[in-house]
Amino acid sequence: MKTIFQDLEYLNKEVEGKKSKKILKELEQNIHLLKTKSGLSQLMGKKKLAKITRNVEYENELKQLQVELIKLQNWVYDNKKRVMIIFEGRDAAGKGGSIKRFTQYLNPRKFRVVALQKPTEVETGQFYFQRYFKHLPNPGEITFFDRSWYNRAIVEPVFDFCTKEQYEKFMKEVPEIEHAIMDDGIILIKLWYSITKENQQKRFKERMSNPLKHWKLSPVDQKAQEMWDKVTYYKEEMFSRSHTGYAPWIIVDSNDKKRARLESIRYVLAQIPYEGKEDAKINLHHDPEIVERYHRRSHDEH
Repeated sequence: MKTIFQDLEYLNKEVEGKKSKKILKELEQNIHLLKTKSGLSQLMGKKKLAKITRNVEYENELKQLQVELIKLQNWVYDNKKRVMIIFEGRDAAGKGGSIKRFTQYLNPRKFRVVALQKPTEVETGQFYFQRYFKHLPNPGEITFFDRSWYNRAIVEPVFDFCTKEQYEKFMKEVPEIEHAIMDDGIILIKLWYSITKENQQKRFKERMSNPLKHWKLSPVDQKAQEMWDKVTYYKEEMFSRSHTGYAPWIIVDSNDKKRARLESIRYVLAQIPYEGKEDAKINLHHDPEIVERYHRRSHDEH
């Protein structure tokens, strides 16, 4: 009994014409994707063929990029480098999901994810940056900040968690702090995950309807739509006053979460001269339609 691949091989010899051969080649590629564990699982779940092939292609591409992240981590560890990546963005923009894909196959002893709770009474009385300084990367380590000191640039003034004086003091100090950090040798990358108001609302509804995602909803999240314009104002102020040549803001269009994950990983890989990069079997140039440096009005979230 012939296999489907033998039939395809036969057809490939018999068909004529560029268009027919192109269609046959695409069919063969799709069947190879369906052969994977993920493809078969999704096929059994009765997903549409086009969606299954897109998902499998995404997973394959992600794994190749994660291989490069392992190389990067080894280079950081071997050379005692310090890397700090800040993930910021509106609620439900996909920060946590991206961090999960960044760290999925990394050695847990060589990286940390920093996601701080609201400050304690003692921390409230400290120098604002103090509680974050404790989590700066050690030699040979990468730290992923799921939100950061930029809470004071947006969340705190929007919800009146800080005074105007505290806000202004922070905005004046943060470029100097970041300059000092980088001057000490820390590699700092700042990512802002950008999302439209409509997509944020859709993701909130999904969280409300999915019991596995209820934990992601907070009182602040529930006011995010209502406070959209106020957040926009403070976001623009933050970009304008903390975007510098040495620590630029990188805007990631995260309306398509999967593309955002792939392209932000590509961006980070491209910034660091890790060993073995030249042997990568995947394109490491990010899509400028998805990831770009901050420019005024270049990142409209509507």
